[in-house]
Amino acid sequence: MSLLRIDTSIRARGSQSRGAPVVVELWTDLGCPWCYVGKHRLQRAIDRRPDADRFQIKLRSFELNPDAPREPESIESAFTRSHGGNAEAVLSAERRIQGIAQREGLAFSLDRLNANTFDFHRILQHANEQGRGLEFFSNVQDRFFAGELNPFDPSALTRAAGTVGLAVDRVLEVLTGQDYAEAAHSDRREGQELGLSGVPFVVFDRRVAAPGAQSVEVYEQILEQVAPLTTPMGAR
Repeated sequence: MSLLRIDTSIRARGSQSRGAPVVVELWTDLGCPWCYVGKHRLQRAIDRRPDADRFQIKLRSFELNPDAPREPESIESAFTRSHGGNAEAVLSAERRIQGIAQREGLAFSLDRLNANTFDFHRILQHANEQGRGLEFFSNVQDRFFAGELNPFDPSALTRAAGTVGLAVDRVLEVLTGQDYAEAAHSDRREGQELGLSGVPFVVFDRRVAAPGAQSVEVYEQILEQVAPLTTPMGAR
């Protein structure tokens, strides 16, 4: 496990007392398989704690491939176009991650599409503003990896946003304009200032950062490190 300590010159005020709320920031991208697995591991680590309600997961935007075309293409085509290699090698890697995801109880379709995710991130920024960022992201990403949703279809993405309580008219307005573009870019810059070079990238209370999809047990250790359980008054 390789953890990063946050430079105090750029660290925001963290939790100062035992039992205080803790913000867990997750830089992520929609179509990243390890982001999908890592988010669920992080959530399980939090859910195992008796004080799980202390922790607020805040989704932060990071496009892995800002130059990806807007027209959807297969995962194999997208990877070979960007990185070279051949389709069989890409499918082999996908099957390996599929096996890991399925052993952890997660659906994982090999028939997903790939395209530019910037518009999705702009809607995520809007959802964060409305207090529904995690719910929106999880709903879309889980259904995407299950093969149930094409998030690159504006109509489908708008409907998905509506199911988590976002105003459909406002979502359409965002999609057809440029609102939240700077917010999405700002997330990327801030993550890089904190040491991000890829996603998933989790920052705990602006004190410790964990790059990559760590195990549930590692996430549990970090949570205890940054936010130890309180001892009830009078307990011994």
